[in-house]
Formats: sequence, C-alpha cells, structure tokens
Amino acid sequence: MEPAGLFTTAFLVGFSGAMMPGPLLTVTIGETARNGMVAAPFIILGHIVLELILVTALALGVANVLISTASQWMAIFGGLFMLWMGWGMVRGAITGRVSLPSHKDKSEVMAKQEQSMAGKNDWLLKSRLVLTGGLVSLANPYWLLWWATVGLGYTTIALKSGTIGITSFFTGHALSDTVWYLMIGAAVSGGRKFFTDVVYKAILIICGFFLFGMGGYFIYYGVFNI
Repeated sequence: MEPAGLFTTAFLVGFSGAMMPGPLLTVTIGETARNGMVAAPFIILGHIVLELILVTALALGVANVLISTASQWMAIFGGLFMLWMGWGMVRGAITGRVSLPSHKDKSEVMAKQEQSMAGKNDWLLKSRLVLTGGLVSLANPYWLLWWATVGLGYTTIALKSGTIGITSFFTGHALSDTVWYLMIGAAVSGGRKFFTDVVYKAILIICGFFLFGMGGYFIYYGVFNI
C-alpha cells in the first residue's frame, strides 16, 4: 500500500473507530459542557500522545519482530475485527442502539462554562484535560482491542514502506480523531441544530460499509501475504 493510500485509509478507518460511543466521547462531551470548546482539543491531544507512544514502540521493536513471524495472522485478525466493528456500526445505526449522548440546553451549558472557568488556573485545567484524554483511552478495553488487532496489523503493513509509511498511517489516524472530537466539541458548545442523530447514524452506516471493504482487504493481505 502506497503512503497516500495508507494516509487515506487510516483516516477513514480511524474516523470509523473514533465515532463509536465510548468513555472518551462521554468525557469529551462532559468536559466541553463544563469548560467550553477548549476542552475537546486538549482531551484528544492526550489520546493522540498515548497512541504516538504506542506506535513508536511498535515501529521500533515489537512490530519489527512480528512482521517477520506473524504479520499474516495479525492482518487476518485485524480484518475480522474490522468486519465485526463495521457490522456493529451498521446494525447499531439501523436499530437505533447507537446515538449521540444528549446534553443540556445551550444557554444552561454556556452558563456552566462561564461559572467553571471563573478563577480557574488555565494551565492546570489544560494539563488535566490532556492527562484525562490519555488515561481514559488507556483504560478503555475497546481501544486496547483495536490496537491489538487493527492497529497492529496496520503498523506491520505501514512498516513495509519504512518511515514514510508509518508516518502516513499515524498522521491519517491522528487526523481522524482530531476532526471527530473537534466536531463533537463544536456540537456541544454550539448546540446540535445541524449535527443531529440522523446525520450521525448516516455517517456510521457509510463508515461501517467502508470497514467491510477494508476488513476484506486485510484478510486478503493475510491469506496471500501481498
């Protein structure tokens, strides 16, 4: 896979994973409601720093060993996990099991933001938000499972293109997280007039079908060791 392809597919696959409701999404909504739009970028910064450490460790050591011994199996397991994740996204959106967590009326949220920020140390707040983003991600079993399957499989594929490959993969993945959580922060701060549950579920279905395609590619890669 070429660097441009790694970047594009990593962005779309990462976007699909980022959209699924979980602890990080809940924390981002809650912190944004209390502290304003400033919360979202710092929470996701903590998440991205954690993933950068993980990807660096994989690229420098673990993945270099695994790529020569178990890369086919990792690609297959990653592909199967993508298929399972895509099916869950499509089914959840269609059946209504998945939806954006609700938040309070905009005027009340804004009042809480002003009250919370009054007299608060800005540096301490931002540091806490970064730490929160990292710790919440690390404590999420879904995050660990994703990196043990899809993330590790992607890393081994990206390493075939060297430094530019792993950089393209991680940049695309990090950008997807950033875009999604900034959208969530903006929606919470500014109200959900445009970003409704209908729009959210439609995006989930599209991403779910994209995961079907990528899952098939990973399995094909694992079986035939492209």
